[in-house]
Amino acid sequence: MLRALAVDDERPTLEELVYLLNADPRIGAAEGASDATEALRRINRALESGPDGPDAIDVVFLDIQMPGLDGLDLARLLTGFARPPLVVFVTAHEDFAVQAFDLDAVDYVLKPVRRERLAEAVRRAAEQRGAALPSPRIPVHEPDPDHITVELGGVARFVPVDDITHVEAQGDYARLHTDKGSHLVRIPLATLEERWRARGFVRIHRRHLVALRHIGELRLDAGTVSVLVGTEELQVSRRHARELRDLLMRRP
Repeated sequence: MLRALAVDDERPTLEELVYLLNADPRIGAAEGASDATEALRRINRALESGPDGPDAIDVVFLDIQMPGLDGLDLARLLTGFARPPLVVFVTAHEDFAVQAFDLDAVDYVLKPVRRERLAEAVRRAAEQRGAALPSPRIPVHEPDPDHITVELGGVARFVPVDDITHVEAQGDYARLHTDKGSHLVRIPLATLEERWRARGFVRIHRRHLVALRHIGELRLDAGTVSVLVGTEELQVSRRHARELRDLLMRRP
């Protein structure tokens, strides 16, 4: 069973997180730390105890924006340890996802934390640690293929696929762009490319997937190719340029 440390400078949030972790059958014990400095002292004690010792910690659920040493700083320090615990970031801000996964984070959970979303993060940590306990049974409601589920302020919302103009790769995540804003989802770009190919989405770059119906212009300039999607100009890589031109020529 996993031994967890939750780190957050907001006491009510910390207490709720520790409560939810202790309620998960894959967590043997969860405790809290109110800042990164306290957490670092606790992790040092865990490392001195060894992976099978009484003070061991398997995974840290870590807030990002905290006074003094923030969560990203602490995660960077942990990468220098010989046997660091796994890290799951728990934050109210989606803007740090790329940095988080550059630090090999197991998951990136947005606040306010939903029980089923936290359970998914625990599952991923358990898989990496080789834990064999089954996941708790949580009902999963699959949306219809015309929508994709996004998390916004701790609430699951369904975004129509037809509203998505383009998708941008951000590490293990993808950012969905619409005329009204953007949403971050933990789905690789390659998965969305396969899923939405029949819906008119085409890869134009290793980082971008675009809905053909939302392309306003194809621009050629000194051997470079770009497309105008809304007000945003996106570069088209050479390997995708010919296929894109052919598709646009055949577009009704």
